[in-house]
Amino acid sequence: MAITKESDMHKSRFGRNLGLGLVLGGFVAIIFFLTVVKVTEGDPMQAFDHVVRTDYEAAQ
Repeated sequence: MAITKESDMHKSRFGRNLGLGLVLGGFVAIIFFLTVVKVTEGDPMQAFDHVVRTDYEAAQ
């Protein structure tokens, strides 16, 4: 036997889940846009790869 009638608990839970989903989606969007801005307009990044980088040494 399936329950077809939604109670008030289901409606309030849906509202909270929707709100939490929107907050998490907004957080992901902020992190994504900050990453895009950092990559496109930021300084060139140097990785630590156990190799002497002459261009990095000359800049210091």
